[in-house]
Amino acid sequence: MLTNGIKRGFPKDRLKKIKEPKVHKDEGGYYIFTINEDAKVYFEDFYTFLENAEKKCLAEKKRLQEKMTECDPQKMETLSFYRARKLLVDLILKNVYGFYEDSTSFAVIMSPWCFGTVILEKIENFKELIAKGEINSPEISDNPYFILKYMDEIFKKTLMEMLDLPVEALKVKWQYTDLLKRYSRLLAGIVTTLETILTWVKAHGT
Repeated sequence: MLTNGIKRGFPKDRLKKIKEPKVHKDEGGYYIFTINEDAKVYFEDFYTFLENAEKKCLAEKKRLQEKMTECDPQKMETLSFYRARKLLVDLILKNVYGFYEDSTSFAVIMSPWCFGTVILEKIENFKELIAKGEINSPEISDNPYFILKYMDEIFKKTLMEMLDLPVEALKVKWQYTDLLKRYSRLLAGIVTTLETILTWVKAHGT
């Protein structure tokens, strides 16, 4: 379990009882094939990864809190840097907790690389909400400009450090995003064409 008492969503004793074709077992333990990566992901490896991420995030939060306490309140940019880093760590930690305890879907079981891209997307959404002024937090309200500025600069580095991922891990996301954009443009073109055809049919049909 995690340090705050949260238990695994799919512990071994539960996996033993589950009659699910997605779940397999070999000498390495219970695993599933992920949909996106078509690769084995062992439950034990995934949960151990999240446990290690939690330890790193908690240690970093403690360090940042000490830095902010010691920092001169007049040094707004320095404080904003620490706050931006803490906000990122909090977001990562929140998702670590959520994925760890989720027992509703095997979709939460994924490789560290895939988890990293999921959190990267959540961070980008979070930054967008800050930019729109839709996040009500005292850590942001003092100076949202500097908070967002530093988040933009450090979010990838922070994510790699807290999850112990190489930079290559975060490049996968862009491949999926570009692919989705292409499909979206293609579908938009098809829809437009169909609408044109239907309009013509309605105008000239009998």
